[in-house]
Amino acid sequence: MKESIHRYFQLGVIQWMSYPRRSVLEGLRAVAADPDFDAVEVGPFASAKEREEAKALLASSHLTVCFGAQPLILRDKLNANALDEGERLRAEEALLHCIDEAQDLGAQAVAIMAGKWAEETQEEAFWQLVKTLNRLCSYAGEKGMGINLEVFDYDLDKAVLIGPAPLASRLAKEMEKTQKNFGLLVDLSHIPTTHEEIPEVIRILAPYIRHLHMGNAVVKPGAEAFGDLHPRFGFPEGANDVPELLTFFRALRAEGLFRPQAPLVLSFEVKPWKDEEEDVVLASSKRVLRRAWAQLEDEEV
Repeated sequence: MKESIHRYFQLGVIQWMSYPRRSVLEGLRAVAADPDFDAVEVGPFASAKEREEAKALLASSHLTVCFGAQPLILRDKLNANALDEGERLRAEEALLHCIDEAQDLGAQAVAIMAGKWAEETQEEAFWQLVKTLNRLCSYAGEKGMGINLEVFDYDLDKAVLIGPAPLASRLAKEMEKTQKNFGLLVDLSHIPTTHEEIPEVIRILAPYIRHLHMGNAVVKPGAEAFGDLHPRFGFPEGANDVPELLTFFRALRAEGLFRPQAPLVLSFEVKPWKDEEEDVVLASSKRVLRRAWAQLEDEEV
């Protein structure tokens, strides 16, 4: 492409993923000082003091602030589709607090994930999730915010309800009956873990995509970094590198998701493996991005 990627997307990075060895504030400073980034994704803060310091830093950064509740959900084993109503309400309450925290930071949406999947209870769990999402969307809507559900694997690592693209699409269609501020977060690195193909996933989910991630995964059993661990592009036995990112871009463009008037956030979700250096892994990701973007043809679609 002759035009900059920044015309079509807000290029972002996930602070807790790319800077796992630094404090939240140190990671945010690194992102804020890098003019290649337009957005940063943060999670819940350990204290109100830390959040206030981050808020002051972000205020001067001109970064779009995105809020992800996924680390909290995984850490506290929150299940928004739990069949036990008390467990579901515990997840709902924690996520309502995340909406408040995200609003304080200036985020326009909160990203979440579904709870555990089990084939025999999938239908009942689906409606429990709808119940939780309706409450979250209503509360977020009062604040002018949105809720974005990230699509994960259902049987490989995180093993959550949403899940394969057809079920994610069904959920989004159900939510749009009552809510206008619900969307999906689609991650390139999760597509191999759901045993699906990039163009098909984007085609099915395009009407509901509100946020994007890009990264890698190892899905070969027994291989190093197997699972949803987000190693760098080109990692041994990894599923994604330049060709797959190029396919991702082509699919996004074909489905009308290159939106210069309202560019979606597109964040790297890459993590240093073992002793790999954080800054080097992020720089490597930028090189992969530049190469894939450079190969994207300029023809009309």
